[in-house]
Amino acid sequence: MTQTSYVRKDMLPQKAPPASTTGAIGWMRANLFDGVLNSILTLASVAFIFYVLSHLLPWLFSPTWNATSLDQCRTLVAEAGKHEGACWGVIHERWPQMLFGFYPEELRWRPTIAFFLLFVALIPVLFNMISRRMNWLLLVLVLFAATFFGSAGALMVALKVVLGAALAYLAYTVVTTNRTDRAEAIAAGAKRLPNPLIFSVAYIFLMPWLLWGGPVWSPIGAALGFVIGALAYRYLAPVLGNLGAVIAAVLLPVTWWLWLNGFFVSGLSAILPFGLEPVESRQFGGLLLSVTIGVTAIAISLPLGILLALGRQSDLMIVKSLSVMFIEFIRGVPLITLLFVASVLLNIFMPPGTNFDIILRVIIMATLFASAYMAEVIRGGLAALPRGQYEAADALGLDYWKAQRLIIMPQALKISIPGIVSTFIGLFKDTTLVSIIGLLDPVGLSTAIRADSNWTGIVWELYGFIAFLFFIFTFSMSRYSMYLERRLRTDHR
Repeated sequence: MTQTSYVRKDMLPQKAPPASTTGAIGWMRANLFDGVLNSILTLASVAFIFYVLSHLLPWLFSPTWNATSLDQCRTLVAEAGKHEGACWGVIHERWPQMLFGFYPEELRWRPTIAFFLLFVALIPVLFNMISRRMNWLLLVLVLFAATFFGSAGALMVALKVVLGAALAYLAYTVVTTNRTDRAEAIAAGAKRLPNPLIFSVAYIFLMPWLLWGGPVWSPIGAALGFVIGALAYRYLAPVLGNLGAVIAAVLLPVTWWLWLNGFFVSGLSAILPFGLEPVESRQFGGLLLSVTIGVTAIAISLPLGILLALGRQSDLMIVKSLSVMFIEFIRGVPLITLLFVASVLLNIFMPPGTNFDIILRVIIMATLFASAYMAEVIRGGLAALPRGQYEAADALGLDYWKAQRLIIMPQALKISIPGIVSTFIGLFKDTTLVSIIGLLDPVGLSTAIRADSNWTGIVWELYGFIAFLFFIFTFSMSRYSMYLERRLRTDHR
């Protein structure tokens, strides 16, 4: 008979893992103090950070927010018992100018509303987990806030009442829906409410009208050109074929914009003279100018870059040659050269008396510059796809454009996300180059502010604040890129 007295009959209770391997202490041992060299580097880094912060924080937190000149800043710093400190009075005094440039003060509500509507328009494009009800709630909220900038007339009061009622209803339905019924409510709301992407498309024409003003018929006339092109392609494709329909869809809107749109706008403006006070482009400046140029160029350069990438891989010799020449020429020319062309040379070649808006010229050049780099980024994504994806599209009987839209391009864009966002970030930062051609972006305004006798000698505060503003935008783009990569991951996890 086997002796089993040495075998324990009861299981020992589990013990907690050693404190040195879990929690904050375990993480520090594994990442910061894993060996002699890592420990020395960690201690040296902590000492360096402490040294920098001990000098930086007292300089940042200085009692100079209400100062009106550099001399007053120095006086306030000395009264606080400090040897030196930041002069934040320049930011407090010139903050509206840093945001809007020389935009008329009584009209600054328009770019403010346009800025908030920009985020409302981007939400359904960038995020798909937000319901239609929430999208329309945000839109109505911004529009309701915008009514407080208007006059106190009967029409504005009625608009406040209507928007307030819609806001209350949407807020009630969003807040009171419990988690179990939320999916069904979202699905039902998706059937009843229009797609919020409609507003995203409408914002393309609404933003220029809010910023530059003019008759309300100008954006409507511009939108009608695209409607004419879409209708021409839809109804002429069965008759003329795809190529003929595409040509007609391009020529008819161009004809409308060049020769007929002016009569449409002037005629309706004479009958119904409703619009906003016009603002000249030279009054734009500050962050408003950078955001206007950056957002517009980013939005246009992506589809244009896709077309150039497809054109470079096309079997049609003319299309491929033109795409290659455009991409290589633009990539070989510095952006500042293109900006000088937009500022100086275009006026030489334009007919006498032609008024080509300076901001529009800069947007065109920045868009062309970014689209060339975007085309190469997307071409890299197309080259990374295995040949089997193209063969799968052929096996399904898809034509070229359906294969690109349904199979090839979604995968290529997913692969190219880091490069695309990197190009966007670089383009947004390059908007500061417009100061060289006389446009007062934040960097150009900082030079003008430093020329004021009250703020002569200010350097770190202005440039540091501008860098912080640009960091907010670029860091947000980077974080969204990481979020999008995680959401679109299809590998095994």
